[in-house]
Amino acid sequence: MAEYEVRSWSSRDGLRLHFRDYHGDTSRPPVLCLPGLTRNARDFEDLANRLCDAGWRVLCIDLRGRGDSDYAKDPMTYHPGQYLQDIEALLEAESIGRFVSIGTSLGGLLTMMLAATGRDRIAAAVLNDIGPAVESEGLERIRGYVGQGRSFETWMHAARALEESQGDIYPDFTITDWLRMAKRTMALGSGGRIAFDYDMKIAEPLDAVPDGPAPDLWPAYDALAGRPLLLLRGAHSDILSARTAAMMAVRNARAELVTVPRVGHAPTLDEPEVVAAIERLLSAVA
Repeated sequence: MAEYEVRSWSSRDGLRLHFRDYHGDTSRPPVLCLPGLTRNARDFEDLANRLCDAGWRVLCIDLRGRGDSDYAKDPMTYHPGQYLQDIEALLEAESIGRFVSIGTSLGGLLTMMLAATGRDRIAAAVLNDIGPAVESEGLERIRGYVGQGRSFETWMHAARALEESQGDIYPDFTITDWLRMAKRTMALGSGGRIAFDYDMKIAEPLDAVPDGPAPDLWPAYDALAGRPLLLLRGAHSDILSARTAAMMAVRNARAELVTVPRVGHAPTLDEPEVVAAIERLLSAVA
């Protein structure tokens, strides 16, 4: 297992934010791993180990309010625009001018936003089960569980709860897989209970979003044109439709679309076909 350094940077509004730094070859762009809404740096453990062993520097971040990063004083700062500012502060602090972005769900949206605000810095990108059009069914499912604040007595109880709620997303998971997911997504609290490792208040901005048309993210996606791009979709995803994924592949001549069978939202990035596709993507990075 590759070693990493636990490091931090400061947001512009004074939060201490956490990232794992897997050191590698500084002559090529580092890999920046951006997690989903309720996830954290631990989501990328296996991926980071593989890439670090192959010589890549990998930065896995905890967004504000997740993992070891500070919780926001104002919960309304839990929104993509603020996350983008936080990432910009990290890039500035680490003097990173060009990088590979691997983003799952929310992290993929942030990848598109990073391209829209500075396309030349994106050396290549992976969009994991996310695109410019997000399916309303999936959004409603996410709104239904974010911020519920459940806790569990033991890790086995936590794993069984995940299996009960997400078994249709990962039908082939064993109890070992569910335990590993529990330890990536949860933490032992001061009261001795195991709970999800994020600020429950991240749900407040979601609940405050008014009804109406979603913003047009296709221009942000198109900012990735000309870059090596890997599009991942879980075959049973309720966030990224097959139609949207196909449109994305057509619009970018350098995009490879990989559909992961028997998986919903989102692939774990450990599936054999995904591992091989990421290797192909990185081989195209100059």
